[in-house]
Amino acid sequence: MLFVCDNCLKKRMMLNNNPKHNFLFFFLLFTSFSLAQNRVSGRIVDEKNNKELTKVDIFINNSKIPALTTTSGSFVIQSDSLISTLKFSRKSYTPETLDVTPETSENILVQLSQAQVSNIQEIVINTGKTKYKSKKENPAYAIMQKVWARKRNNGLEKFDTYSYKEYEKTQFDLNNLDSTFMKKKIFKKLDFIFDYADSTASGRLGLPIFINEAVYENYGKNKPEKDSKRTLVAQKTSGFQDNQVITVSAKNLYREINIYDNTLNYFDIGFQSPVGSDGFSTYDYSLVDTIAIHGEKAFHIRYQPKRKDILAFQGNLYIDTDTYAVIGATLKSTQKINVNFVNSVSTQLEYDNPDETTFLPKKLVTEFEISPFSKKKGSKSIIAKRSVDYSNYEFNKPIDPTVFKRKEEEYEDDFVKKDDAYWTKARPDTLSKSEQGVYNMLDQLQQTPKFNHMVKLFETLGSRHYNAFKGVDIGPIFSIYGRNEVEGDRIRLGARSYFGLNDTWRVQFYTAYGFKDQQIKYGVDARYMFNKLNRFMIGAGTSRDIAQLGGQLTSGDGMTGPQSTSTFFARGENNSLSSVNQTRVFAAIEPWKNVQFRVDGVMQSIKSANLELFNLMYYKDGNLRKTVNDSHVTFSIIAKPGAKFSQTGIDRYQAKNLAPTIVLRYTRGIEGLFNADFNYDKLQFMLSKPFLIGTIGKTIVNFEAGKNFNTVPLALQNIIPANLSYGLVPNTFSQLNYYEFVADSYVTLNLEHHFNGKILSYIPLIKKLKLREIAFIRGAYGSLSDESKAINVEGFKYSAPNEHIYFEYGFGIENIGIGNLRIFRVDFNWRGNYLDRPDISKFGIKAGFQVGF
Repeated sequence: MLFVCDNCLKKRMMLNNNPKHNFLFFFLLFTSFSLAQNRVSGRIVDEKNNKELTKVDIFINNSKIPALTTTSGSFVIQSDSLISTLKFSRKSYTPETLDVTPETSENILVQLSQAQVSNIQEIVINTGKTKYKSKKENPAYAIMQKVWARKRNNGLEKFDTYSYKEYEKTQFDLNNLDSTFMKKKIFKKLDFIFDYADSTASGRLGLPIFINEAVYENYGKNKPEKDSKRTLVAQKTSGFQDNQVITVSAKNLYREINIYDNTLNYFDIGFQSPVGSDGFSTYDYSLVDTIAIHGEKAFHIRYQPKRKDILAFQGNLYIDTDTYAVIGATLKSTQKINVNFVNSVSTQLEYDNPDETTFLPKKLVTEFEISPFSKKKGSKSIIAKRSVDYSNYEFNKPIDPTVFKRKEEEYEDDFVKKDDAYWTKARPDTLSKSEQGVYNMLDQLQQTPKFNHMVKLFETLGSRHYNAFKGVDIGPIFSIYGRNEVEGDRIRLGARSYFGLNDTWRVQFYTAYGFKDQQIKYGVDARYMFNKLNRFMIGAGTSRDIAQLGGQLTSGDGMTGPQSTSTFFARGENNSLSSVNQTRVFAAIEPWKNVQFRVDGVMQSIKSANLELFNLMYYKDGNLRKTVNDSHVTFSIIAKPGAKFSQTGIDRYQAKNLAPTIVLRYTRGIEGLFNADFNYDKLQFMLSKPFLIGTIGKTIVNFEAGKNFNTVPLALQNIIPANLSYGLVPNTFSQLNYYEFVADSYVTLNLEHHFNGKILSYIPLIKKLKLREIAFIRGAYGSLSDESKAINVEGFKYSAPNEHIYFEYGFGIENIGIGNLRIFRVDFNWRGNYLDRPDISKFGIKAGFQVGF
């Protein structure tokens, strides 16, 4: 992390009187002066008149991007890495480069001499903002046109084979600490952590709380077919070696970006790129001057958004004067950034350009300031910083084909058993004192009971289970109480085996009791995974419970978690509940990464939970029956290309990103097997995918289609899913009643677009609320045969949307809240047709919490 301060000295937090801490302090102090100098201070003056100079660009160790542009004659620079050289550059002055040693790192006097007119190689356009009659008069526009005309692609795509090394460092710091905060009761017996605090670039106190280092070897080929492999060869995490949820969650805050793309993905939200071909619609550009970077001349272009309240950046571009390639760039969000929990975003990019058409990433540094409540300057926040260094590029060299074969997943003991000598060699820069200290601090924290109690509380809230004792969790804690029309008040208690995040087996059960029907329900299942490479697993379970059938079309693969039957706040009463006794076995395997093949065998009996409220009776061979006996086998292919997971155990945490979910499912009912009543065939397909649509927002698409090829009773039919509650339930129809549409064959489409405040930001006063608008439309079409109606006693009640497509539409307002805590959403829904039906709802309001950026 790079700390810069202009015309000020750093205030540092001293260690307490603990002898061990004093020893650590003096040891680190000694090594910092004897082995490296990463803090330099001094003054910059004109050589002739000794006047202090401002607006001087200071570069560290031949960096292409200035670390500091001074606003006074004095400067202080602090870097994580050893500072060996400093270069000082100012327009109309000859650049000066100085070597830095421990003896010459403080109070440097830098004298710059004015350049002779004949030697000036800078084209000074204007350091201020100039208004032009048209963008074509702006000299920066002519430069950017050539950048767009020579748009480069990632150079890895042009070589037959390639390989390179990647060093990644992710760090979280508590920022803007003060004495009042440090004296809070929550830190009692934990106050030693502040011994590791240090001053930041803003002059406030910062405390490192998490650091993760990783080294990857990347291999790829483009011929004869494309393939790539990213292997984690080393990983070091402060205090959380076993908690990969924290590690992967930290890494998944970040997305890989290409500065040449029109839209840059941050938090799965689209930001306009300043190098994109339509950048002039968003940004004002000004050509500042030309500067020398590694001996090559580059245009320095400053840009800023035309409007401050949109998702855009401000910063600098450095473009080669000969090739018009982007050598470096800085991107910083505006103060009015409208992203939940995020106060600011900044990115620094450096590229190598091997030829006229390609680029290679060299260094990427992205920093987020995250605050759960307030966007005010100086508020308590977390600085989340990720830096990636790319090196050791090799091209068109033979690569052993076995490299591309699947191996064990990344998170194994071998990856965390590298010694200090390895990391000293692997790091491109040395760790700062604060970064070194965070490893010690987290190890010390884990020996503190109070800290472990706090960790346990957060783990309970996150996992919804309470770890009662070793190997046993109680929960889910939020499902203990429920209510519905059949059971009345309902109590549910459950438990599961749990030894760690990477458990290869799991046993879980629950029992529930309804005070109105006075019936005991239960569920139990067990699963075991044989191989982490292809995730081959088997499982079995049985349950007896009340369920709401038809809550979703392409049903999930859960074992002991029936669909929710609670209806605290809903329009009308939910009487259409079923009593389901089910036994299930399954086997699953991933022959390719993120592609699962799964087989389920199910034996079940289904009947109405209360015949007076809901009738599931049907005719079979001329006989009236109230219970459906069903035995079927389901074959599923579930693909999630690009999905990222945090664990290798039987349960995995999937990080949110733009990865799609694709499901293809075939079900075969087998008459006579365990007294099953029907032979039938069912085919289903589902695609769910979020798309970034430039800078106008994100569209979430959910498409489903399916067909029953045989006549089956209502309990086995496809029910177009309804949502009668006043809460938000994705991929359901808000204005439908339960079982209003039943279909042998069906197609549904749910489109939801999030504008990210693009429209409301134009409305005076309203835009200050930072609300975001959503638009959505849902549609369903299907058919139901006369035979399928006739088999049910009350089949005349049921129909499919076959006259025309049933649709709903509406809009929503999200990002409702205060400060950075904006997690409330309200939707306004209208029913589009089939308005002549009795007991329908033409308009409805849904509301709920929606946690996200």
